[in-house]
Amino acid sequence: MSGKTINSAILLLVIGNAMAIVSDVFIKLMEPQAPVFQFAFLRSLITVALLLPLLKKAEFRRLFEGAAVHAVRSHVLLAGLLCMVVALTTLPLATANAVFYAAPVIVMVMSVVLFRERLSPLSILAVISGFAGVLVILRPVALDLSSLSALGTAFCLAIAALMVRKLPKRQSTLHKLFLNSLLVLPASLALAIWEGAPWHWEIIISAVGSAVFILGYNASVLKAYHHVDANQVTSAEYTGLIWAIGIGWLMFGEIPDLWFATGSLMIVVPLVLIGLNQRRKYRLLYRDTLTRGAG
Repeated sequence: MSGKTINSAILLLVIGNAMAIVSDVFIKLMEPQAPVFQFAFLRSLITVALLLPLLKKAEFRRLFEGAAVHAVRSHVLLAGLLCMVVALTTLPLATANAVFYAAPVIVMVMSVVLFRERLSPLSILAVISGFAGVLVILRPVALDLSSLSALGTAFCLAIAALMVRKLPKRQSTLHKLFLNSLLVLPASLALAIWEGAPWHWEIIISAVGSAVFILGYNASVLKAYHHVDANQVTSAEYTGLIWAIGIGWLMFGEIPDLWFATGSLMIVVPLVLIGLNQRRKYRLLYRDTLTRGAG
């Protein structure tokens, strides 16, 4: 999957969001009083350790290319991670993810403002229907500190997704992910020391599991948003809710109901329509090319 076409980018986001839900489960299993900064530092350190052996020699020679953009983006993601830990350890998994999925709507609006992307009627339908589907399935609770933390995560994810375009084009996905974690180590370590919590093996286990699966998610997002317009694929982020419900059913005994079925259709159907519309455009373009060639 190259992520260079609409359909492949959507598929990348669907798979990536499944990995993100598994990562959420590792965080959810921590206690609400778990040391947030310690977890953030450990997950960043583990990510660096996992990616370091995979970097190529050429990448080391230009390791800090685009460091300014990487530094801002990585600290935005750090803030998002801290908000996410608070949300997932204090809210139900489904409720927290419902708030997280405000991110695609934020991406859609910001892509118009910052990049002057044009919204097609189908794209607008996909976002509105997808967000409505979130509400139908999960009916989020009223805003409180926990929900605001989840909303903060959504804003951070949206900003980070849009900043992908400003990263150096020739950097590999591994290189970008490596810098994301490397550049936040000083800040996260300082916060962990300030937090002053004792070190626990449970936090290390959660950090390892979360790091592995969120790497898969980040890789898919980098590839998906790097080559196509955000407004064409961002609604695919909503499919993570289906994974959230499925995993919640299997692990926590949450049984899907009619609300879930209705909301799922509201999320998935617009994505199918986008894929069909894109294939139709390609077929028309192909026919036009053949016709011109024959003439």
